[in-house]
Amino acid sequence: MSTLDSSPHRILVVDDEPHIVQILKFTLEREGYQVFTAENGKVALDRVREAQPHLVLLDVMMPVMDGYEVCRKMREDFKMNQIPIIMLSAKGDDRARVVGLEGGANDYLVKPYSNDELLLRVKNVLEWNIKQKEANPLTGLPGNTAIERELKARINRKEDYAFLYIDIDNFKAFNDYFGYQKGDEIITHLAGVLTRAAEKLGVKDDFIGHIGGDDFVLITAPSRGQFMAKHIIDEFDKGALFLLSPEDVKKGYFEVRNRQGEIARISLMSITIALVLSADNKIEHFAEINDIASELKRYGKKIKGSVVIKERRQDVVAKAKKSD
Repeated sequence: MSTLDSSPHRILVVDDEPHIVQILKFTLEREGYQVFTAENGKVALDRVREAQPHLVLLDVMMPVMDGYEVCRKMREDFKMNQIPIIMLSAKGDDRARVVGLEGGANDYLVKPYSNDELLLRVKNVLEWNIKQKEANPLTGLPGNTAIERELKARINRKEDYAFLYIDIDNFKAFNDYFGYQKGDEIITHLAGVLTRAAEKLGVKDDFIGHIGGDDFVLITAPSRGQFMAKHIIDEFDKGALFLLSPEDVKKGYFEVRNRQGEIARISLMSITIALVLSADNKIEHFAEINDIASELKRYGKKIKGSVVIKERRQDVVAKAKKSD
């Protein structure tokens, strides 16, 4: 069975040679994939519309309509243009590869190939496509589905970890005052801070996810959680200042009208990090992590400036420079 998820991935095999189709079908079904077939390009387009496969294995040289034309038509149709394509061809020269890849193919495999190579390329393209669909369009980081899957996997493995929920304070007011472009710059800045922190201070299996908007998560080893959280705050605060005008920085706040019609002063930029250690909470379901982190975050939002809230409310770790 394919390890990409619990349900079989649908693969369309397109080739005009019946014996090749049968070999591919047998090889893929043995790995748990659900296989559909088509004997030429015209039939292939109909099968794609009907079955909505997760991947198309597409022969290049076929009657009626060749693989290049099928690929081009799929990329021009919004209902099919996100389906990945691996081209299969006996033509292994550079020009043939370039034509296939320029036409929109995700990969190009030259016949004859080994079953191991075929299966590896299929697995890689499917995984890449899943990550592309799950990624946040602004930051490119994994989204909610990937975050949930990561937490479930760690819970099932019964391993200990530190879960950091990172949220920008007063982001809606900031967006309203400075505009969405500046807001996107701040979100991108935070994504970069998290990525660099994981690369510099984290461990091999660290995970960074973008829930959406200004909400992020970082999962790391328990021993690294608090140290990384404080580092993230330092780096975010320093970088955020460069994204604002000197006048804004000097003033130290901006003014917005609240729901009661009153003018409120909002600090320029800060983040709240809720730090949850799995071992301390005996977490058995991924939703529990969100509940604990949300409670900690609500408390942290009441504190001025950037802050790390670890475990219960009495355990607050704030920046040394943080004002009272």
